Amino acid sequence: MPAYFAHPTAILDEGCRIGNGCRIWHFAHLMPGCELGEQCSIGQNVMVADGVRLGRNVKVQNNVSIYSGVVCEDDVFLGPSVVFTNVKNPRSAVPRRGAEHYQTTYLEQGVSVGANSTIVCGVRLGQYAFVGAGSVVTKNVAPFALVYGNPARPRGWMSAYGHQLEFDHAGRATCPESGEQYELTTDQQVKRISPIQNL
Repeated sequence: MPAYFAHPTAILDEGCRIGNGCRIWHFAHLMPGCELGEQCSIGQNVMVADGVRLGRNVKVQNNVSIYSGVVCEDDVFLGPSVVFTNVKNPRSAVPRRGAEHYQTTYLEQGVSVGANSTIVCGVRLGQYAFVGAGSVVTKNVAPFALVYGNPARPRGWMSAYGHQLEFDHAGRATCPESGEQYELTTDQQVKRISPIQNL
């Protein structure tokens, strides 16, 4: 017995690798050579192409197409109908298939991508970056950054728990849910620091 659940309508091509505890829903298609870490959730009508790597606990909502060249680290969330590309200059009459033509798109741990967003190939989304719904991401996104729009632009900062951070005059902010503290550096980057200890 497999150590994962797959709906009877899902297509699991020979050579795909599926981690323990994964759940794969209606009409999903996992192609040869893709790799799912443990505890992933693959929604209805999702396509995961050859060479795609998903880390542990990646949640992919319905109608998402993940093309070759995409790598997601642990705890990434992909909202409904997110689309990835893997070639920047496609032409029907010009063959551009294969790893030598595909550009890598990399999503670091904890990234969230909102519904109906498009991630143009060749970008890197930093840890816990948050992409608002309906955005078109054409450039790298800094860790903890909130971006949205077409093209997506920086609009603020998000905690690892998904709350917008409000920085004080000293460049410090606290997540209202976790209590974790964050620092906005002089070069406009955010880093997580140790929470305040109870005295």
